[in-house]
Amino acid sequence: MNAPSPNTAPDRFALDHMRRLVADLFAYRPALYWIDFILSAGLGYALALAYLTGSGPVWAQALAFVGAGVLLFRAGTFMHEIVHMNGQVMPGFRLFWNLFYGIPLLMPSLMYRNHLDHHNVNRFGTPQDGEYLPLGSAPTGETIKYLIQVPILPLLAVLRFLVVTPLSYLHPGLRRWVMRRASSYGSNPYYQRQVPADEPLALWALQEWACFAWLAFLTGLFVTGVLPWALLGKVYLLMTFAIGLNWLRNLAAHKYVNTGERMSLQGQLEDSINITGQTWLTALLFPIGLRYHALHHLFPAMPYHSMGEAHRRLMAQLPPDAAYRVTDYPNFFAAVSQLWRGARQSAGNGALMQDWRRLGAPGG
Repeated sequence: MNAPSPNTAPDRFALDHMRRLVADLFAYRPALYWIDFILSAGLGYALALAYLTGSGPVWAQALAFVGAGVLLFRAGTFMHEIVHMNGQVMPGFRLFWNLFYGIPLLMPSLMYRNHLDHHNVNRFGTPQDGEYLPLGSAPTGETIKYLIQVPILPLLAVLRFLVVTPLSYLHPGLRRWVMRRASSYGSNPYYQRQVPADEPLALWALQEWACFAWLAFLTGLFVTGVLPWALLGKVYLLMTFAIGLNWLRNLAAHKYVNTGERMSLQGQLEDSINITGQTWLTALLFPIGLRYHALHHLFPAMPYHSMGEAHRRLMAQLPPDAAYRVTDYPNFFAAVSQLWRGARQSAGNGALMQDWRRLGAPGG
């Protein structure tokens, strides 16, 4: 499989041709979104309740744990769809997702606005991209560091909303820091979010204080003995597992070989990955169209239910040497194996991450 070509000029004709091939696939099917999300989240919550309160056989609790984690992970990935929706598209769905899932699980949709930087042609693959690390061009230790963040993330979310949120509204300097450094869900710890002038600050306050109120309510239940403290450990394990699934999935979204330079549109495409093998692992790790990540970077507004058909059309009608074809990988392991080989070959490239951290700040 070919490495991306960051300096290759975009083939505008090819992109226009691809757009014409899939032009009829951008219409949303609201009923499918509602049914899919409600079933995923509802069953996820039911299995989570069975795991958290169950006292039956270990195998039954283990099945409930795994099922809850997989389904809650799936329900959470709808945030990726929401961030790409025009404000007029299914506003009721966005509100319901936040009330039923985003706020209870400390994932309000505004925390993912940084995802738009991942699709910014000037920021993708650079330190100003909150979802990109050069793991395929850095020593293997960076991939290991990426993975060992996972157990810390649920704790950071609680700290962010229960402690830091109220304090930040009392101190303007802390508030600015929070909006830059603690208001994004991404994988690049050196990323500093640029807060636009039209930031919906009132909506930020509403979502943040809702998360705070939810955590304060739960804290009261634990302190007063309504809920046993032992339950916290089980909740933590479940959340860590669900987050870990997304962290693993993300390793196969890109080749992660860019070292921080701005990339052409074709270079961005060739750094992205489509997982096309129909295996049980693909279905579990890449829900809601996430297996077609390269396709998503070409057409971010395409709804998830259209992506399979779009990919089939492109593969059937594009020429054999089309850049889109190099994005195809048969499964998760093929993509991650290539990333790991690149990391092993980059053992002497430790200075890369020092530069990445230095350049992560806006204007860096």
